[in-house]
Amino acid sequence: MTQILISAAHKSSGKTTITTGICAALRLQGKHVQPFKKGPDYIDPMWLSTAAQRQCYNLDFWTQSDTEILRLYSDKSMNADISIIEANKGLHDGLDLEGANSNAALAKLLNSPVIMVVDCRGTIRGVAPLLLGYQQFDPNVKIEGVILNFVGGSRHEQKLRQVIKRYTDIEVIGAIARNEALELEERYLGLTPSNEDSQAMSKIQGIAKIIADQVDMTKLTDIAASLPDVPTATSNQNENYGLKIAYAKDEAFGFYYADDIETFNKLGATLIPFDTLNDQTLPTVDGLFLGGGFPEKKLHQLEKNQQLRNCIHAALNHGLPAYAECGGLMYLCNRIQYQDQVGEMVGFIDANCVMTDKPLGRGYVQFKENEHALWPTKHELINAHEFHYSYLDGLNDKNLLSFDIQRGRGISNQQDGLRKINTLACYAHQRNTLQNPWISKFLQFVQSCKLNSVQTG
Repeated sequence: MTQILISAAHKSSGKTTITTGICAALRLQGKHVQPFKKGPDYIDPMWLSTAAQRQCYNLDFWTQSDTEILRLYSDKSMNADISIIEANKGLHDGLDLEGANSNAALAKLLNSPVIMVVDCRGTIRGVAPLLLGYQQFDPNVKIEGVILNFVGGSRHEQKLRQVIKRYTDIEVIGAIARNEALELEERYLGLTPSNEDSQAMSKIQGIAKIIADQVDMTKLTDIAASLPDVPTATSNQNENYGLKIAYAKDEAFGFYYADDIETFNKLGATLIPFDTLNDQTLPTVDGLFLGGGFPEKKLHQLEKNQQLRNCIHAALNHGLPAYAECGGLMYLCNRIQYQDQVGEMVGFIDANCVMTDKPLGRGYVQFKENEHALWPTKHELINAHEFHYSYLDGLNDKNLLSFDIQRGRGISNQQDGLRKINTLACYAHQRNTLQNPWISKFLQFVQSCKLNSVQTG
């Protein structure tokens, strides 16, 4: 079992496309590839999961302890030939001035060699001081290889290779020419999710072929280092709730952490997917989970499915326990306004969701639960993240908001976590960790609602 971390000097260097291609190319060689993504991200992991044909897992210092990262990483890498970690932003970027939560810190924690993807547009000799600076900035980070990206032609490539060979000891393992076939569509929150792209697999196969032709895959796997020894995790999840939870999984909604989905199953909950675009009714369940996504991109299809919208509205009004994050929150509003379009939504939350051209909440959040918390976790501070370009218009001030935001934006007035009947809806995306075991709290709440329903029925 071996590993590499693929990073860059800055975002938009093409590392997601290259990492996706590497995962797919290695898989086509018959290798079992385990992908990981550093930081809070749903979209890149979708592409990496599709490429590797294995679930991609997030490694995030903000929500996980070092021990949790090591154990998740070790557990999921156990049956793989190679683990590929895609960094976020630049190698040394992070919240902490000392770099404690950077990609470099993750590489050191995992004792992983680093391959740098360098955007070579408009540079030749300047690539040498860039790489030398990254090496000298933190000599404990093992930069073992470089992939030259957006190369302008054979002459450009030759000069770049000569410069790197003369001034550095880093091996060039690939040079990728500019190619429209390597461009994945982007929009305001990053790449278009693969669950919205019917051609995702064929695109990935095309990318894999280009990468395999222009990157020395043998050198890449030779650079990969052995996994660190990590103590086996002992599970303290002995609960077995025996509940059925419906969750939206389709082209409009698909933002779920893979390990969160697995935690539901470990706690004895059966997750039943449903399609907000095509299903007419909810499955018979004990609770509802509406994750994030891009409902504004499927506005008219969601509006057209009035029967399901009415079904969800009635179920929530009758007390079905539910949790909705970001896109799920938007879907529960009266309507969504996107550019010059308006679509009717569920109407459970009496407000309109208005999309803007600029981010209103983007990045890490931290909040405390207040006295209105529907299923409190009893932790003083909870770390999560938010990515939204929308706000709620016309929301009544009398609505109960159960999260007091210490960092971030939330719904309104530095608050998030709208509570109505047995529903909790928020812009924050929560991650189930030791610090924030939200899934067990949600299932406990669902179970209590079910018992109360039986007793009063």
